[in-house]
Amino acid sequence: MTVAEIRAELDALADPKVLAVNQRNGDDHAVNLGALRAVAKRLKTQQELAVQLWETGDTAARLLALLICRPKLFSRDDLDRMLRESPTPKVQDWLVNYVVKKSPHAEDLRAAWLADPDPVVASAGWGLTVDRVARKPDGLDLPGLLDTIERGMKDAPDRLQWSMNHCLSQIGISHAGHRERAIGIGERLQVLKDYPTPPNCTSPYAPVWIAEMVRRS
Repeated sequence: MTVAEIRAELDALADPKVLAVNQRNGDDHAVNLGALRAVAKRLKTQQELAVQLWETGDTAARLLALLICRPKLFSRDDLDRMLRESPTPKVQDWLVNYVVKKSPHAEDLRAAWLADPDPVVASAGWGLTVDRVARKPDGLDLPGLLDTIERGMKDAPDRLQWSMNHCLSQIGISHAGHRERAIGIGERLQVLKDYPTPPNCTSPYAPVWIAEMVRRS
């Protein structure tokens, strides 16, 4: 299929109700993600097509591109550029989790993004750090990460704050030796304490999140 044909199919799948829900979360795509995944499953992996879809700038097309690309074929500069031109949360989330994490440049980008002055870019660095904390913590300065979170999370912009809070919680969940301090930071900062949480879901408030995940384990 050509890019034009795929764009036409995505336009036909667009639903104003889906758009309205996504806009409340800062996103701007109108295609149900299940339907988008079905298109990706049919197309299978196509790197050249993925690059062409990304370059359209359309959010639904970019999400589809992230599903059909070959992560290891992107250069470090490609991934850095793609993140910086990804203002919507869903595109950033999929780019980090479906592409960057599978790239040989993941650790280099994690360190660079973590220190970036742009809070959206920094939030991606913290997202990659969450994965390191949970899966490959060797070499990480966990006390230093907690120091940074304690100093900066309270007043951080929303997306950066959310990623830092996730990292705080993951440290408390995965590392018993740092659990008491992580819970204490959460209790002092009170970040997301009043976040509306649906029934049967775990609150993102770090002390509650940590306690529940530890209980389940």
